[in-house]
Amino acid sequence: MNVRSFMDLDCWKVARVFRKDISLLAKTFPTEEKFGLVSQIKRSSRSVTANIAEGYGRYHHQENIQFCRVSRGSLTETLDHLTVALDEEYISETQFEQYKNDLERCLKVLNGYINYLVKAKSDK
Repeated sequence: MNVRSFMDLDCWKVARVFRKDISLLAKTFPTEEKFGLVSQIKRSSRSVTANIAEGYGRYHHQENIQFCRVSRGSLTETLDHLTVALDEEYISETQFEQYKNDLERCLKVLNGYINYLVKAKSDK
């Protein structure tokens, strides 16, 4: 695969779908959560793709790896926000498990990209 842009990265593509799904989910939360959970979960899910993009734009393996690690942290933060949604009964256990599975898929692909970058860095 020829990667010409961060938009060609599988980790970004998978995270983009996840981000869109989280945004749709957030629209179902109660109005009183607009400046609380809605804002937090949208920001953390958006941070995943934003950090992949920013890291890619740095053109340096170590910086790219660091931004991908921040992205990974944002995925974990999003999982915590999903547990809040579950605990507050804004989503069902079934919905939680589906979003968790989607998040774990993002994490798996992102970790693969990080491993690729680490290897590419060591090969230089």
